[in-house]
Amino acid sequence: MEMIQDMRQFAAYEMTAMHTLQNLAIALLCGLLVAGFYRAAIRYRSSYRTFAGALIAMAMITAIVIMIIENNLARAFGLVGAMSIIRFRTAVKDIQDIVFIFFALAVGMGAGVGIHIVSLTGTFAVGAVLVAVANLQPISGRRREYLLQFTYWPQGEGEPAYLDVMRRHCRKHHLVNSRARPDGESLDLAFYVTLKDLDRHSQLVRELGDIEAILNVSLFFDEEDF
Repeated sequence: MEMIQDMRQFAAYEMTAMHTLQNLAIALLCGLLVAGFYRAAIRYRSSYRTFAGALIAMAMITAIVIMIIENNLARAFGLVGAMSIIRFRTAVKDIQDIVFIFFALAVGMGAGVGIHIVSLTGTFAVGAVLVAVANLQPISGRRREYLLQFTYWPQGEGEPAYLDVMRRHCRKHHLVNSRARPDGESLDLAFYVTLKDLDRHSQLVRELGDIEAILNVSLFFDEEDF
């Protein structure tokens, strides 16, 4: 009799383990799809890889949380109390990031409950809509302007030496501030620039710094991009 009971318990454990693995596999698949849609929708940002990885983990963690809670009210309150200890200090500045966070949470909840068809279908449907809406936005909205500042000593009446470097690295640039320094010979210049390649921003700064008539080159980025 005890052997039969042990076999039933083992079978129940095996079914529970298989069910858990299935839910986690679906959560992983949905998380990968959400990250792929995020990459397709947010193409102007260089830090999307880190956030996309977080979305995958978020979907799986949410599935685990839902499976732990099940229909147990005490577990739900316990997890709420535990999660309230965590303090999130990183501000989410882009509304699209918030949308994708809720997206990952929703599909993770569906996978954790075991509603696999709804999770997968919803992932494809919502992801396709988000990518379509992102592609309908003006191209210029995806190209960020950054602040470029440096000190320049004018050299005669010809074209300034920095313009050639800026044309090579910037899609567009426009002067926003020009201020004479106390020495009466040099200028503090500030430009808004749109870079052709965000990964080559250090090369722009280096080439400007190599020009003899330029000092104190600074390029300011939004912290969410770098």
